[in-house]
Amino acid sequence: MRVRGCGTDSLQGDARFAEVLERMGAVVRWEPGAIEVEGGPGRLRGIDADLEHMPDAAMTLAVAALFAEGPTTLRGIANWRVKETDRMAAVSTELGKLGARTEVGENHLTVHPPRRLRPASIKTYDDHRMAMAFALAACGDVPVTIEDPGCVAKTFPDFFQVLAGLTDPAIPFPETAK
Repeated sequence: MRVRGCGTDSLQGDARFAEVLERMGAVVRWEPGAIEVEGGPGRLRGIDADLEHMPDAAMTLAVAALFAEGPTTLRGIANWRVKETDRMAAVSTELGKLGARTEVGENHLTVHPPRRLRPASIKTYDDHRMAMAFALAACGDVPVTIEDPGCVAKTFPDFFQVLAGLTDPAIPFPETAK
């Protein structure tokens, strides 16, 4: 995956998310105006990460943790409780539907990935980030249904089209996402 407009020159805290993926074992290549990330050899490995400066990206990490070997702990995420929904409770609940076991603390969430994902219907709680983060679980080998996918219209109306274009070469990548 190559992300343009976000690289070593980026001022966005979320640009550092690629560093977290690198710690998990992904291969990351940095440029001033782009980041490339690809799967590394073998499975991702669980990590302990402070995400205080990128709490929105932390939801994506919680879902990525489903595919890791060993537990992943997300720290610095107490503000999840005061977002569009109580994301701490919501993320924990929905990860459980996919087979993960979670430990919830005041400022952290630990995800223990399942041996095998379970098919699930994921509630979005009318929260665009829940829909987008949990859509990544569908990249695994079991069916995942996102309830109320239209809630992504708040920030990224073409999200599911873009995701489909990234994951299925037969689907044209939307011009608006380039």
